[in-house]
Formats: sequence, C-alpha cells, structure tokens
Amino acid sequence: METNSLIWFRKGLRIHDNPALDLARRGCKHLYPVFVLDPHYLDPDRNAFLPGSVRSGLNRIQFLLESLRDLDTSLRRLGSRLLLLRGEPVPVVCRLLKDWKIGKLCFEFDTEPYGLARDKQVKDFASDCGIDVHSPVSHTLFNPSDIIEKNGGQPPLTYQSFIALAGCPVDPCGTTYSELPPIGETGDYELLSVPKIEDLGYGDISQEELSPFHGGETEALKRLDQVLEDKAWVTNFEKPKGDPSAFLTPATTVLSPYLKFGCLSSRYFYKRLQDIYTSVGKHTKPPVSLVGQLLWRDFFYTVAFGTPNFDRMKGNKICKQIPWSENEELLVAWRDGQTGYPWIDAIMIQLKKWGWIHHLARHCVACFLTRGDMFIHWEKGRDVFERLLIDSDWAINNGNWLWLSCSSFFYQYYRIYSPISFGKKYDPSGNYIRHFLPVLKDFPKEYIYEPWTAPLSVQKKANCIIGKDYPRPVVDHEIASKECKKKMGEALASSSSKKQQNHNDSNEIASLKSKRRKKAK
Repeated sequence: METNSLIWFRKGLRIHDNPALDLARRGCKHLYPVFVLDPHYLDPDRNAFLPGSVRSGLNRIQFLLESLRDLDTSLRRLGSRLLLLRGEPVPVVCRLLKDWKIGKLCFEFDTEPYGLARDKQVKDFASDCGIDVHSPVSHTLFNPSDIIEKNGGQPPLTYQSFIALAGCPVDPCGTTYSELPPIGETGDYELLSVPKIEDLGYGDISQEELSPFHGGETEALKRLDQVLEDKAWVTNFEKPKGDPSAFLTPATTVLSPYLKFGCLSSRYFYKRLQDIYTSVGKHTKPPVSLVGQLLWRDFFYTVAFGTPNFDRMKGNKICKQIPWSENEELLVAWRDGQTGYPWIDAIMIQLKKWGWIHHLARHCVACFLTRGDMFIHWEKGRDVFERLLIDSDWAINNGNWLWLSCSSFFYQYYRIYSPISFGKKYDPSGNYIRHFLPVLKDFPKEYIYEPWTAPLSVQKKANCIIGKDYPRPVVDHEIASKECKKKMGEALASSSSKKQQNHNDSNEIASLKSKRRKKAK
C-alpha cells in the first residue's frame, strides 16, 4: 500500500548515495523533502566576537545556505523541491508528520549528542503515531555502534585497533533518479525559499571577505573530479606532507566541508579512490593516504560516539586532567591574530576570513595556544574553531584538539611546532604572511617571521613600527615553550600516578570483596 513519506534533511545534503532518500521514495505516493531552519544555528548573536549565530560564524552559515540552494535545484530537476520551514526542529517535524499524514519517516543517522537527543524525541513521537521510521547510517563509512560492539562494548582508542576491527565499508548506493514522487498537499504551512545571509538579519555583508569555498553537492562532485583527475597526486598523497602556506591553490583536497555537510558521500569518495588505486597499482597506504584520511574521520566519529563527555576535559575518561591556565588576554590575542608571531597570526586571519586553513596550519596554532606557548585550555581553542571553520565537525574538531593538546591519543608533548621556523621552511619569502597580514608586506624576508628583530630603520622603511602598527610577541617562545614542557611533563606524570593509584585501589577493593565472600562461605 502506498503511503506518504517524509525525508528529513539535516546533514546528507545530496542526492547521490543517500539511503534515507532511497528508502523514503520506495512505495511512496507523495514524498515530502524537508529541511528546518533552526534559529539557534542561524539567528544573529550580537554578543559574539565575530558576526554569526550562537553556534556558527558567517562562513559556515553561508556554506549551509549554498548547499540548501543546490539541493533544492537538484530536487526540482527530479520533479520535486526542498520544503523549507523555520523553527525548533523537533516540534516542527512532529507537526508535519501529523498534518501531512506521513506513514514513513526517513533521515540519516546522526552520531552527535545534540542530534541523538533531537532524533530520539522525533522517533518516539513517530512510533507512538504508528509511523515507520528509518535512519540508515551513511554519513560515515561504518556504523560506530558496530565497531564498538566488535570491541567488546568500548570504542577502540588507537587508529590501528580501529582499522583491525573496521574491515571494508559497504559500497555506496548506486541508485540514480530520473524523477521522484510528487509532493502532496502542504496545507497552510509557510514554505520558504532558501534565504540569503542578509535575510537572516545580518545586515549588509557586501564588504565582508567570505570563504572562497562554496557549498553544495554540485560543487562537491566537481571538486572531487578535479582532485581525482591527477592520479599521480592521489596515489602519492601523504598526510604529513603538503604546504600549509599554499593558499591560492591549497595543497590538499578541501573536501572536508563537503563531507561535513554531507554534500559528498564518504563512501562514494572511498570507492572512487579505491578504483584509482586498483587501476594504478602502487600507492600510499593508511594512515597517510587519502583513504587513510577517511578512516581517520571514522575513527574519531567512533571514539566520540562511544565516549561520554568527549567534548570536555572533566568527566571524560580518555582525557588527561591538565591544570590549564586561564588568561583571557592571551586567548583574545591568539583568536584575533595579534600574538606578534606573523606565522601564527596569518593563519588565524585566514581562518577568520576564509573559514578554512590547512591541517598543518591547524596543528601549529593549536599547539601554540595549548602545550606549546600559552598553556591555555584546549576547549577554548576548540570553541574558536567550532565557530569559524566551515568544516567544523563535532567529533573531528574535539578529537583533533584532544590530540594536539596531548590530552588524549598522542603524548609526545615535547614535540612543539616553532612559530618561526616551521612556516619559514615552506615559505621562506613569507608570501603567505604578506597576503594575510598586509601590514607586514614590505618587510624584507629576513625579518618577515621575526619583525621585532628588525632595526628601527627597517621598520620605518616598511611603514610598520613593531609595538605600534603590529604587536610585539605576547610571549617569548624560547622561555614559554620550556615552561609549557615542564608543566606538561608534571601534569602527565601526575595523571599517570593517579591512574596507577586508582588501579591499585580497585585491586584492593576487589581483594577485600573476595576475602569477604570466602569468609561468608
């Protein structure tokens, strides 16, 4: 018997490899493709340090709107369209299920705490109404629950153990559509067109420099084809390599924002890579290959899904408890690109303007904020990245900050990125710095990474006086890095000692219980 189906888009903003869409259209009389504009995600936050909402900066909001516009265009080609509503997602969707007489609800499985709580409310309501609910896994290569079950109920905490458990992902859904079932009656609901940023109350943003990377499935597939066209680059790709100062043509795929919003299927990406590996033969392997990067993504998703309080230090059993400093002045200097270290500041300005920076650039600024120079809590840096990155992904963002602060996964705290020499080896002339920090553009290359060392005559000639036109370093790297190493060493030693004590206490309690049982017998 044919029924009315509702496909609820959140991530998964695509037509290709979309099992939820495929399930929704089968045996369907009317298909309602829905996206709900959440005011918490979109409404302006006047107290934020940069324009945006409570949860996102303008670049990611713009990327989302572009992705929705593209999805609507694709649906219209198939005789359908995107039904856009505004409000709190849970009550809006629950009302639609009743008013549109929906018999089948389909949406992509979401692993994030916010999504899980939201989806449970809708699932419970739908089940009480006798509505069939389908929530297939397609945002990741694997179902995190399956990996955790294989590991005895605990998430694997190393990449190697994850790989050993994961196996091969299922192939992407190869279904293509010439048309979709028609939309039924929608009643008196106000159905919106995809808004522009200005429509959301942000005013005139024409002078803002927004990200050069644009959202949507069409753009994602185009970029994927461009990346995979160079088979030699694909087969020789190694994650630790690549130039973080390359900005006109980034030295990586820049596919992460498309994966984040589900404009690109990770399973489809994986399959295309495997096809190239098979045709070429010799290629790099995980963890450094491109396939290895997709597996890293799933690794973090799995650990995040199976670890309570993954996004914080307190109450997170896999996170080292480190007594981070609180220094709002240093945090703001880092956040605003005003540390006095041009390499660090240029990265933060690129992040602010473009919503994207190379992964090695992310490593540098994260290390500088936490264990390298400032010893400020990784959660503070995570919040800035969460706001500014167009590819900000809850599991991966938190996982990387845990890693780079040596709070989990990686503990070689003495390996620190130099805010001077690291960038210089990629870009000795400082072209990256000159672009994103034009105040320094006329400095000779021998001073561009350390402008405070330039004689006053050089500073005057460059029309930039250090301490006036550009700040002096807020910390002395040589001194600060040594102090940070000392604090990290003490903190990790203390953490290990407490863990051993807890282990001993547990053994002692178990021993006492055993003796009592024997005595009772």
